[in-house]
Amino acid sequence: MSDDDDYVYDEASGEWIPAAEAAAKMGAADAVEVRDSVGNLLQDGDQVTLIKDLTVKGAGQTLKRGTLIKSIRLTGDSQEIDCKFDGIKGLVLRAEFVRKR
Repeated sequence: MSDDDDYVYDEASGEWIPAAEAAAKMGAADAVEVRDSVGNLLQDGDQVTLIKDLTVKGAGQTLKRGTLIKSIRLTGDSQEIDCKFDGIKGLVLRAEFVRKR
């Protein structure tokens, strides 16, 4: 280690740690695992299928069981996924109602 390394105080451990190590810890803490109804790990861009009929509030529409949703995006919440569907803008689904395809 050189003398010019930056150190930051880690409140969790109560110790001074290298800045690179602190950044790695923060990155790992930000990564949220999102799992579908049967436990498959979901990632951005995955395709999912609905496992039950869902009424979409504000759209006056019902998405039927078996509907294919393409190209999902993770929101940072462990139970919510953001997706696009014809005629519905800003659709957010709960991960418990989808299955990875």
